[in-house]
Amino acid sequence: MNFYKIILLRHAESVGNAEGYYQGQEDFPLTRRGVIQVKRLISRWRVDGTKIDQVVTSPLLRAKETAEMISREIKLPLLNDPDWSERDMGMLTGVKREEADDVYPKPEFFTPYDTMAETGEGNWALYLRAGKAIHSILKRPPARYLVVSHGGILNQALHVVFGMTPQASGQGIHFRFVNTAYATVYYEPEKHKWVVWGLNDFTHLAVSNFNMDDEEES
Repeated sequence: MNFYKIILLRHAESVGNAEGYYQGQEDFPLTRRGVIQVKRLISRWRVDGTKIDQVVTSPLLRAKETAEMISREIKLPLLNDPDWSERDMGMLTGVKREEADDVYPKPEFFTPYDTMAETGEGNWALYLRAGKAIHSILKRPPARYLVVSHGGILNQALHVVFGMTPQASGQGIHFRFVNTAYATVYYEPEKHKWVVWGLNDFTHLAVSNFNMDDEEES
């Protein structure tokens, strides 16, 4: 195999998602609905013959529980990589969304280099960490990798793949990841060629179970 296949999967629904928290690096377990989402994804991959050689996961509980369900099904061990953890959201970590403006009002203008909510990771810091996380995979042998992670860091990972740096005030292209949605990319190292095969793929979920208001960075 002379190429990499990387599936970038967002974790299933967590208690923090369901209850409207900015999660960041705060730990929340999966909900019952989240467990069902993972089971549907596993069933889909079983039917369509998706093959995975290595599962890489964020150590945060909502991602790790998602990854554990998948790894048990395909009988592969997990590789924990903290670089795939969600953004450190600073003062907003673990804060209810409706209370966010009271805790830390969003500034009218911010640069990519500014911190997130005083002490957290700004977009540039998150972009660099996403690049490091991808580089860690590419230092391994070519294979089929599943990365189970979070909306914010996965969004920046796709910016790295597309070669797009963060913009001021969060402007520019934004990639959507709902719970258990995934993007599939291929990399050919001999040509330094990325091929994007799919974005925000959630066809294993029923329309009635999909909430368009679900924020992807959490």
